[in-house]
Amino acid sequence: MSLDEATVVGSTPNATGPDGTAPDTDSAPDTTAPHLDSAPDTDSAPITDPTVRPPFHLAVPVDDLAQAAAFYGGILGLPRGRSSDHWIDWNLGGHQVVTHLAPGPRADRAHNPVDGHDVPVPHFGLVLPVEDFQRLAARLRAAGTTFVIEPYVRFAGEVGEQWTMFFFDPAGNPLEFKAFADLSQLFAY
Repeated sequence: MSLDEATVVGSTPNATGPDGTAPDTDSAPDTTAPHLDSAPDTDSAPITDPTVRPPFHLAVPVDDLAQAAAFYGGILGLPRGRSSDHWIDWNLGGHQVVTHLAPGPRADRAHNPVDGHDVPVPHFGLVLPVEDFQRLAARLRAAGTTFVIEPYVRFAGEVGEQWTMFFFDPAGNPLEFKAFADLSQLFAY
């Protein structure tokens, strides 16, 4: 669903009431349509059970599907799913990442200072076991990948200590892969 489609879901422009007349715009607001400007006070539960770990879906723009296939399928070794001439589905640790052909200029990205490094925002990736992180770092080095942030231990000796590395795919999408020796520190503060 596009943003334009999302903005009209639940709205009924030029709608008529049950009696066929136009709604009275001076009366109370329509409470049948979802209002995104305020959350209900009665339900503060997460949208899903965090122990279920549902797969996420992420679509990223690429300007060359063959380069995307060589990078995501070849260098990262992700299993390929369905595809067309305009997109390819990838299995990123059980999550669906889709590379969509979208040639042309992209907006400048932001950076955020974290632990003395300029972290590109937005970015995506996986939290891996340390051994898998080290294996992926070696694989990326062997492929000649240029790192935005070389693999290193961030927040050493602190809560949330983690291995991290940042690099770009061929279309310039930033990825971060990280690893915690103690995964219980993932959401620690």
